[in-house]
Amino acid sequence: MLPADWTPHRREDGETLGWIRPEGELWIPLDRLGRESGAPMEWLDAEQALEERGLGWLAERWWLDGEPVRIAEVNEEQIFVVTDYYGGASAVGAPRERIELPWPAPEGLSQREPSGFEG
Repeated sequence: MLPADWTPHRREDGETLGWIRPEGELWIPLDRLGRESGAPMEWLDAEQALEERGLGWLAERWWLDGEPVRIAEVNEEQIFVVTDYYGGASAVGAPRERIELPWPAPEGLSQREPSGFEG
């Protein structure tokens, strides 16, 4: 559940880029996965950080506990990823497993490729 003190930050079309939450007299930007995206900063800097990050980074390849995945859907209750062996998540008809994760994202979901992975 979204904490009451998180303020959504949206782009012009209304799509949520993330949230901004208080931290003492400063603010912390949080991305669409509910993760902190920087140290405490001024409000306008937090907005700018979310604007600069945008949403495109969600379309990149991810790793879930060392296995390659793509993010299929994100909302404030859950995250869905699909397996992405050999780039198959984007291929029409490719077999893929849809995995439901809690929101905010668990630590096992990362953009860092595990060492020794070939795929």
